[in-house]
Amino acid sequence: MKIGRVEEALVAGKMLRRAGWPEEHFIFRQVPSIIGSQIVPKMQSLPEDVKGFFNKTFKDQDKDQIDNIYYSDQVCYVGSSNNLINFAFQASDVFTDDWQEFKI
Repeated sequence: MKIGRVEEALVAGKMLRRAGWPEEHFIFRQVPSIIGSQIVPKMQSLPEDVKGFFNKTFKDQDKDQIDNIYYSDQVCYVGSSNNLINFAFQASDVFTDDWQEFKI
């Protein structure tokens, strides 16, 4: 499939892969999420200093800060051993038609 269909499939929650990728490797769009301030201190994916920054902004009444953090518009690549990393499309990913849906 071409890049326009790739975008539609990712938004629809599909897992996709390039034809030449290792068999169990694929990409997906992380579901946009709102993470409440009570969850942030428990998050393993954030460094302590980042948690501290968010907690400070949550308590800062002088700003129009909302007590949440937001995840949106992230594409993840799943590699060996379920390793997830950010996926950034390269020109070779955009100008090809070898994208396919990854089926479990």
